[in-house]
Amino acid sequence: MSTLSGNWREAIDDADAALIDGYQSGVPIEERPFRTVGADLGIDESAAIDRVRALRDAGIVRRFGAVLNPPVIGSSTLAAVQAPADRFDEVAAVINDYRQVNHNYARDHEWNMWFVVTAGSRDARDEILADIESRTGCPVLDLPMLTDYYIDLEFPVVNGDRFARESLANRTDSSATRISEEAAGDLSPLEAELLLEIQDGFPLSATPYRDIAANVGYAVEDVLAALERLRDDGCIKRIGCVINHVVTGFDANCMVVWDVPDDELDVLGERAGGLPYVTLCYHRPRRPDREWPYNLFTMIHGRDPEAVDEKIDELAADYLPVDHERLYSTETLKQTGARYDDLVGV
Repeated sequence: MSTLSGNWREAIDDADAALIDGYQSGVPIEERPFRTVGADLGIDESAAIDRVRALRDAGIVRRFGAVLNPPVIGSSTLAAVQAPADRFDEVAAVINDYRQVNHNYARDHEWNMWFVVTAGSRDARDEILADIESRTGCPVLDLPMLTDYYIDLEFPVVNGDRFARESLANRTDSSATRISEEAAGDLSPLEAELLLEIQDGFPLSATPYRDIAANVGYAVEDVLAALERLRDDGCIKRIGCVINHVVTGFDANCMVVWDVPDDELDVLGERAGGLPYVTLCYHRPRRPDREWPYNLFTMIHGRDPEAVDEKIDELAADYLPVDHERLYSTETLKQTGARYDDLVGV
């Protein structure tokens, strides 16, 4: 269960709770954003900064800054290998060594190691996959996202909910958004420099945007305008506190893969993506050559493994009455923000 054993809730007050649940998004793009945040919470600017820093140091907040959207900025894919048990750590070390690999999880399945590769272009991404296959000797299952039905890991945690998004049941919007594998961001030099600068988070200061501007060598007004454009274009999904869902108790999660008839995919994908206990829902390709028949992926994050299983049973019985498999994560092998170094040829 939670690495803080639930005690994190006892250590926070109402202002902390408001920061955690109220500012996972919506932090303003203005020179002194914590002045506005503090005013909303009834505390001063420095207190707001200190609280976010303390929450980060406690592990509740993973980082403060922008959540980027890999499929819009560059080219991203979910991949998997079947790592032999006696070489599991060796294979994980090879995969984790790539800076373009930002997530890697062990899962309870024949395909037992699942990772995400994000690069500036499809060609660069595919070169990394080919290199991983060559270095590990393990065939790679390549599953780029083709349709997004619901993806947003912003969810309230200061509550008694059993599942992520449970408190947002009346604010769920799912739709079919097609994703191009040829995305390259079409970024200006300033925008590319900004994405590189902010990919690990913002400075925790009274003037984070001014600090970012100084680091990239542009006027703060230009940086603010560029960040607004990146947000409006979908390259930035949100700006705020990125919460550690494992620390806050949502440590029972399962990726479920479904064999959905192609002519029903959008209808069933949107239906599943609109459910308040489904955290992620997207379409990825079947791979018959790898004996992979599944084309719809869902994620459920909960606080109790048995309750998660019950919700998967409900999902299968009432919404997705098709063949499926449950891939429980057993270990986090790597978890960082997506890397975009090759956007500017680094």
